[in-house]
Amino acid sequence: MAAHTAPSEQGGARQLLSGGGIEPVLLGVVTLATLTGLIAWAAGARGFADQCWIVATAAAIAPALMWVVQALRRGRAGVDLIAVLALAGTLATGEYLAGALIALMLTSGRWLDAAAERRATRDLRALLRHAPRTARRRTGDTTETVPLADVRIGDRLVVGPGETVPVDGRITGHRAVLDESVLTGESAQVTREIGDPARSGAVNAGSAFELRATATEEHSTYAEIVRLTQQAGAERAPVIRLADRYAAWFLPVALAAAGLAWLLTGDAIRAVAVLVVATPCPLLLAAPVAIVSGISRAARKGVVVRDGAALETLGRARTVCLDKTGTLTSGRPRAFDIATAPGRTPAEVLALAAAVDQYSPHVLAEAITAAAAERGLTLPPVHDVTEQPGRGAVATLADGATATVGQRDTADLPAWARAADNRAALDGAAVAWVAVDDRLVGAVLLRDPVRHDAPRTVRRLREAGVTRLLMITGDRPEPAREIAAVVGLDDVRAQQTPADKVAAVRAERERAVTVMVGDGVNDAPALAAADVGVAMGARGASASSEAADIVLTTDRVDRLADAAQIATRSRRIAVQSALGGMLLSAAAMVLAAFGLLPPAAGALLQQLIDVAVILNALRALRPGRGVGPEIDADTEELVRRFSAEHDDLRDVLEAVREAADRLTAPDSTDALAAVRHVDHLLTTRLLPHEEAEEHELYPALADALGGPETTATMSRAHTEIHRLAHRITTHLAHAEPTGALAPEQHDDLRACLYGLHSVLQLHFAQEEENYFSLSAA
Repeated sequence: MAAHTAPSEQGGARQLLSGGGIEPVLLGVVTLATLTGLIAWAAGARGFADQCWIVATAAAIAPALMWVVQALRRGRAGVDLIAVLALAGTLATGEYLAGALIALMLTSGRWLDAAAERRATRDLRALLRHAPRTARRRTGDTTETVPLADVRIGDRLVVGPGETVPVDGRITGHRAVLDESVLTGESAQVTREIGDPARSGAVNAGSAFELRATATEEHSTYAEIVRLTQQAGAERAPVIRLADRYAAWFLPVALAAAGLAWLLTGDAIRAVAVLVVATPCPLLLAAPVAIVSGISRAARKGVVVRDGAALETLGRARTVCLDKTGTLTSGRPRAFDIATAPGRTPAEVLALAAAVDQYSPHVLAEAITAAAAERGLTLPPVHDVTEQPGRGAVATLADGATATVGQRDTADLPAWARAADNRAALDGAAVAWVAVDDRLVGAVLLRDPVRHDAPRTVRRLREAGVTRLLMITGDRPEPAREIAAVVGLDDVRAQQTPADKVAAVRAERERAVTVMVGDGVNDAPALAAADVGVAMGARGASASSEAADIVLTTDRVDRLADAAQIATRSRRIAVQSALGGMLLSAAAMVLAAFGLLPPAAGALLQQLIDVAVILNALRALRPGRGVGPEIDADTEELVRRFSAEHDDLRDVLEAVREAADRLTAPDSTDALAAVRHVDHLLTTRLLPHEEAEEHELYPALADALGGPETTATMSRAHTEIHRLAHRITTHLAHAEPTGALAPEQHDDLRACLYGLHSVLQLHFAQEEENYFSLSAA
């Protein structure tokens, strides 16, 4: 789907002349005939040269007429009309060289424009690929597979593991575990109890269940998403290209000048000369060159732009709507904290949870096993692992005890577990409770983290001219508002259905040029409804990619800011080139009108003007100011190394928090051991990491970021981390003579630990946002 192209433009002649590959053939014919004529003219064969130039001119007239007719059908007299008049005029007056040169300029401009429109459409898949085609209907004790169109309201349907819910219905028999990410964009699986509704398009992530159909195929949720996408795409108005907008006033001026020159002098040659120099080559060539250069530069950043109109429109965008999951967040849950019962350690609890969950396909189980693998934990042996749909995994340990990981009734929890449950509620996190013989030993808190580069992306979008940024998500209001506050958005729309998203995007479009960014099937209608749809396509989100005008092929949202800045700069250069070229053409038109510039000389002068504006347009290939810092390969390797160390140090943050909690508990007999453990982790792992950052990473980054002042704030954080760590060590030295912490030490030591935990969290977040997101990895 080309961005903002009316349906009528996608058929017949347009496909033949713009999408079918005729532009390079036409350009080759015109170029060959023009060059052959120049060679013949230089050899003295003037008659043969004229014939070659006539061929070049005539070859361009037919398609140019077709382009003019297409523009007139859309109610616009585009840039090609002057070219057609000039071509006809050169043939009528015998100025064949001028005609060939105009034909060369016209066909080369069209080739550049068509090359932009053909980019990135080959590998995008259709929206309907995910849609179910059949359903398994149960009648009595028998089950048969029937076409989806045959399903009626009230039918009993069976949905097997991994199958897609075919139509909307209600759960019967027993609870179902569903992956609704294709509908809501949220990666966490949901449990539907008996009688709860299930929507078509969701995927069964548990065991088989039965469904009582409450809608037919055409009235189900997924079919509605398809309809919304098709309607939104059809409703988008065709974009008026930059060249056509300027042609709207340049065309009548050029025709009036040619007409006056002929009328006042009676010399048709002068009129043709005016039309020759008025041929809008800065529009036919310079604007497409700048836009294509911008598309090429965006492609090097991992941004695929479907056509020049999409890039032009992105350069004018003032509102950006963003989905949450997979766009502002990573789209995958991650274990960010581990709560433990007294006598247990975070590493022990995480290893146990990963051992039980290592065979589970649940998205949270994958996050738990990934966290254990990142820390290099050794998993205890387990056997007889089973999955209880909607509850979790169960396994038998080597000593015969039963370990469970999953959901749990939170009505009667011990104090440490209540604190963990409250922390999860405040953070909008999911909790995987870990129990041995039905006794809680810990909890793993998981959430979908904000992308490191999301806040910087928002700031750079504002630098590119975007004045309003809002989140439109199917998620709950609480986590949506928290993430919006973290990244700096202006507004939040939560619990939005696909239809709600389309309505919100349409409302924003009434105020300003609007971009919608998303990554799921549920976002496809909104992407199609926006002025520019941008898909996070790195993970194969085929539906959103098909509906989008721009696809980010790398899993980085900051590429959106790159695209916006490239689009803004490319459009600015295109405008400069077009206006500058037209002003030069206007001066040449005055000379031609007074008989000072014959048609052939005018065509050559126009070529010089073209060269000037094309060279200016090619500046879009180079990075401009404010496109973000570029770091060399050695610095990027340092960034990756320290980023990986941050992941390894997460257990240090957990240990600091755990020691502070131990000091808070009524029974703090094991607090000294916890503090000693923290002091060991600080001196052997954390402080060496901070020292290495200070002396290796920050000096390397200073050059790329503009000087040492850019890392001064982070250096100040290092000083505070060292101060608090030294204070903790001093407390331990005071406790050594008695082998216990004195009561008067508790308050200050607890403040040091909680303070250090907060400083480390903020410091890690700032480094990840400002520095680690610079890496291309």
